[in-house]
Amino acid sequence: MKIPFLDLKKINDLYRQDFHLALERVLDSGQLILGTEVESFEKEFADYCKVTYCIGVGNGLDALHLVLRAWNIGKGDEVIVPSNTFIATWLAVSYTGALPVPVEPDPITYNIDPTRIEKAITSRTRAIIPVHLYGQPAEMKAIMTIADRYGLKVLEDAAQAHGALYRGKRTGGLGHAAGFSFYPGKNLGALGDAGAITTNDSGLADQLRLLRNYGSRVKYQHEIVGLNSRLDEVQAAFLRIKLTKLDSENSHRVEIATMYQNGLKRAGLILPKVPEDIHPVWHLYVVRLAQRDDFQIKLAQEGIGTQIHYPVPPYKQSSYTSLNSRKEFPITDGLVRESISLPMGRHLTDSEVQEIIRIVNCLP
Repeated sequence: MKIPFLDLKKINDLYRQDFHLALERVLDSGQLILGTEVESFEKEFADYCKVTYCIGVGNGLDALHLVLRAWNIGKGDEVIVPSNTFIATWLAVSYTGALPVPVEPDPITYNIDPTRIEKAITSRTRAIIPVHLYGQPAEMKAIMTIADRYGLKVLEDAAQAHGALYRGKRTGGLGHAAGFSFYPGKNLGALGDAGAITTNDSGLADQLRLLRNYGSRVKYQHEIVGLNSRLDEVQAAFLRIKLTKLDSENSHRVEIATMYQNGLKRAGLILPKVPEDIHPVWHLYVVRLAQRDDFQIKLAQEGIGTQIHYPVPPYKQSSYTSLNSRKEFPITDGLVRESISLPMGRHLTDSEVQEIIRIVNCLP
């Protein structure tokens, strides 16, 4: 039996007929850029996240970058970021000319450690970007308390956490703004690149609408130096369909994670830990093992697909080594050496999950 890490064809086949109808609706409307599908999705996703505004943009990286631009963060400023994250979190800061300042994670949850954030704050710090890593919300109460104390902005990187709950409140409304990615493999995934920003700040929302559309409200009139980063009508139409099933999709992921948590018994395998009053959506199910590389090879031989998130952290990328060459990140280095993501998603059946558990537990 071969069990892939992810099967987007199988997942999207569930929506095939609805996708065709949505595409016909867009074609019939004649609206292809910033039309009724985008407007409707923005309202529906804002309602889902329990926030006032949603602004659709081209991708998740743009979502983060545009918020920082709207906050006038730039050269000479610093933004605190996790040391363990996909590089897009750092790139969003670099695009503004500001300096990303990495902070190590909590060794239990793998999310940015609030106790380390305060030590990284300087007179140049302007914002904090906590990442809800693997679909589990960061410790936002502590982070917001620190931000309030120092007058900092908080931008949630919610690219992996669509629908996750922190103390009963959904991600997207926990900070001053949030950036979402709808990359195809996400819990709420488009059929191409797409992203969005959520916020309760009307002024920020207005500025973001300008920034994403060449700095323009009226055609050929440009109030600010903007960019071209617009969620297109076709992807918005597809996302509207999948949004109606997001809670169901997330519930399926929770069921898989529960099966893993209860069934995986292999010696030396460290399973994810979830703090009380936090409800992750399990974008990824990441375990740790000292002999990770050998473990991955053996799983592949058994037909089980896995991934490493992320094999090279940002501070070891050639684009950032000179920036942080004198800093050490032992917790992140440990995660890089030992972490491995098991299959997770709507494409998995219960019998396949049980087979993964059986194989993992039987491996020498």
